[in-house]
Amino acid sequence: MSKKIFVTDTILRDAHQSLLATRMRTEDMLPICDKLDKVGYWSLEVWGGATFDACVRFLKEDPWERLRKLRAALPNTRLQMLLRGQNLLGYRHYSDDVVKAFVAKAAVNGIDVFRIFDAMNDVRNLRVAIEAVKAAGKHAQGTIAYTTSPVHTIDAFVAQAKQMEAMGCDSVAIKDMAGLLTPFATGELVKALKAEQSLPVFVHSHDTAGLAAMCQLKAIENGADHIDTAISSFAWGTSHPGTESMVAALKGSEFDTGLSLELLQEIGLYFYAVRKKYHQFESEFTAVDTRVQVNQVPGGMISNLANQLKEQGALNRMNEVLAEIPRVREDLGFPPLVTPTSQIVGTQAFFNVLAGERYKTITNEVKLYLQGGYGKAPGVVDEKLRRQAIGSEEVIDVRPADLLKPEMTKLRNDIGALAKSEEDVLTYAMFPDIGRKFLEEREAGTLTPEVLLPIPEAGAVASASGEGVPTEFVIDVHGETYRVDITGVGVKAEGKRHFYLSIDGMPEEVVFEPLNEFVGGGSSKRKQASAPGHVSTTMPGNIVDVLVKEGDTVKAGQPVLITEAMKMETEVQAAIAGKVTAIHVAKGDRVNPGEILIEIEG
Repeated sequence: MSKKIFVTDTILRDAHQSLLATRMRTEDMLPICDKLDKVGYWSLEVWGGATFDACVRFLKEDPWERLRKLRAALPNTRLQMLLRGQNLLGYRHYSDDVVKAFVAKAAVNGIDVFRIFDAMNDVRNLRVAIEAVKAAGKHAQGTIAYTTSPVHTIDAFVAQAKQMEAMGCDSVAIKDMAGLLTPFATGELVKALKAEQSLPVFVHSHDTAGLAAMCQLKAIENGADHIDTAISSFAWGTSHPGTESMVAALKGSEFDTGLSLELLQEIGLYFYAVRKKYHQFESEFTAVDTRVQVNQVPGGMISNLANQLKEQGALNRMNEVLAEIPRVREDLGFPPLVTPTSQIVGTQAFFNVLAGERYKTITNEVKLYLQGGYGKAPGVVDEKLRRQAIGSEEVIDVRPADLLKPEMTKLRNDIGALAKSEEDVLTYAMFPDIGRKFLEEREAGTLTPEVLLPIPEAGAVASASGEGVPTEFVIDVHGETYRVDITGVGVKAEGKRHFYLSIDGMPEEVVFEPLNEFVGGGSSKRKQASAPGHVSTTMPGNIVDVLVKEGDTVKAGQPVLITEAMKMETEVQAAIAGKVTAIHVAKGDRVNPGEILIEIEG
């Protein structure tokens, strides 16, 4: 008896999130939509994950407008999104009214299939989103965030799937975000799911360890109904098995997908050219790497983590961070590493490595996690660490959103006239700071996306040491033409970055220093901390909030600043008790390690 296998292609969402830090622009999606729409995919994944963030933060695109354009360009294909349950697309739990409003608007603007997961696999955090999807008349896909640990067993995953079926889900997905599945483990899990519940089973596996295609084949042999793939020019590594490869592998078998290999190859050639355009965002960490079986860093996170570490001038410490991640994960009770827990664990691991001391600095997100603010930890957390993080505060044992008041009215009032629609309010809700900035820039007509560097000529090789073929520019200034070759870029240190280049053949070294490294009111740089009362940070970042003012009396250990780095917030505390005598920063300022941010006299 033949059984057709259905395909979801991730080319418009997870594929470029995994390989290019989520930077593909709508202008490069629309020209190929006509062909994508003719393939006969079960669905195309187009939205969710980090795409919403990247649209607003970097690309200066309205993500809702992207969705509407894709809906119009793909009239015959289901559009699918990834939804983080009660977290939606952000990094915190939202009130139930925000969840309902977001799902309703996503459905109206074009989403047909909602893949709903919770980073903790706490099904309490899925209920409201599932109910909202069903109320909108759309497909609710309950999702298992797959991971391995002493507490993650086949029985536990089957029990979760049965709970999601009882909640009204239309299908169940195994979301293997880090590429941890192995072929025989996949077969056993799929076989158990098909035996114990009645929903169709989808398999989503990243190919980080080079095993995903084998896993999908074993899944199909054991009854899986759907697989996620990526067009070959954006496949494999930390992305997914190639669509063309899986279609070819199943062709002529009882599991034939029925998709045209020739049409898929045309689409692959289109995206082969598109990928070159985004060469500057290519991660060094997107090839096969079996270390993922130990560090468990998911595909979508690893390229973004590498990009963020590079921006911090600390890419050379990547291996140390990857080694620390599983240790932090065990301390936190083995959460699956998927947004936002992957960022929570990964950023804390980076802080531990950078400081040279574990948990010298604990991010606010880790504190909230340990308090139960994200849901129930799958395993047992380190109680000593929990006490260090939250002291005598009470641990939350209910569904976290039960403690949240309705937010939509306040959000509408806060963003005011900048919001021209309910969608704008929801953009602000997801990312308050960058959302507001985006809406302000749109109002002023000053939206400016990231600059894409020219595609290097054939044979050009990027090198951290500056070796290889330089990147070439021709610059016209007041009628004079200059040829500029960038031959190397130094690591950023103390706020400065050295560029090594030649101008019309003459070698030069240029030092760039951001303007906001200077203290307002003068041109002198912030001094380096040298006394116990000098408050500084151990990591480059931005000031989110200043919690004190000059003249305040503070206690030792009292939070005085909140900084943000790598999308995670951290409290900076006073080392001594005393009086605040000077504040050298304001909200939004960029800061570097060791600078005096606040002065306290004991």
